[in-house]
Amino acid sequence: MAKKLRAGVVGCGGIANGKHLPAIKKNGNFELVAFCDLIVERAEKAKEEYGTEDARVYTDYTELVKEDLDVVYVLTPNNAHAPVSIAAMEAGKHVMCEKPMAKTYEEAKQMLDTAKKTGKLLTIGYQNRYRGDSQYLKKACANGDLGEIYFAKAHALRRRAVPTWGVFLDAEKQGGGPLIDIGTHALDLTLWMMDNYEPESVTGSIFRKLAEQKDTGNAWGDWDPEQFTVEDSAFGFIKMKNGAVIELEASWALNTLEVDEAKTSLCGTKAGADMKDGLRINRVSYGRQCVEKPDLSAGGVAFYDGVEEKDADVEQRVFYNAVANGEPLTVLPEQAIVVTQILEAIYESAKTGKTIYFD
Repeated sequence: MAKKLRAGVVGCGGIANGKHLPAIKKNGNFELVAFCDLIVERAEKAKEEYGTEDARVYTDYTELVKEDLDVVYVLTPNNAHAPVSIAAMEAGKHVMCEKPMAKTYEEAKQMLDTAKKTGKLLTIGYQNRYRGDSQYLKKACANGDLGEIYFAKAHALRRRAVPTWGVFLDAEKQGGGPLIDIGTHALDLTLWMMDNYEPESVTGSIFRKLAEQKDTGNAWGDWDPEQFTVEDSAFGFIKMKNGAVIELEASWALNTLEVDEAKTSLCGTKAGADMKDGLRINRVSYGRQCVEKPDLSAGGVAFYDGVEEKDADVEQRVFYNAVANGEPLTVLPEQAIVVTQILEAIYESAKTGKTIYFD
């Protein structure tokens, strides 16, 4: 029988109940023995639905990390990612932290330093890497099928889909809006496909053009303009040290019909690829332009033992195998920190009107 890992959860809100807790339960190799949330009723509810009979409930994460745990899930607003993750690793626990890695680059660096100092595993919840199209494209990129990838786009555009619950609109707790919320997924995918984590400079612009509007047509009902303290769209131009460039586009509210989320477009010297209409790889073959569309509907990389898995299910399996069996993580903190570094630079560039250069 597989070893059961004792797990604690800090943050029992939407991302916990919508993604992690169902996937942990489905995995079957974790025992959820501790739950923490500032709102105790949420922790108690999560315990009743997912916890062991003797699971404990806390409102203070510094008490939870004292428990006899193997792993801690950090599923809080962005401003708590660093302090909770650091406390858990210093207490001897491995950590899965939701995306983005942290609210700021400095906080992310403290997390990475702690992981190195303690020797504990730290991974970030970029679950879109586990999708079938992402896994297929990653293999193609790693095999050199696209050649040198020198131009890319990271897509995270919603037309009118502003999250109106939780703290998504709170600049202090989240650090930003669509850029740090969904732009982070698109940028992570793009950097991962390119296997390029050395940015040279970033130029960015952010906008609040629709946030003050009413009768919004929003997918989740009208937002409150007084609570909408973050940007409604953001755009960045990223130049890498090897000369490659990336355009990043992110919005919760934008008057556009080009709606794409957690997708990437890549242009290389041998071929190109995008996720606009399923996964498409374009190249010239025997003197003719052609487009390849792999069939990912069955038997692909998103399947395991003949059973289809959601990306969140694969994420939990990879995390379990890393902790229990020493297998490699898919999302490394050394990669995730660069995403945070670039996002922070886009915000800083937009604020100052200047291009941000890295050492």
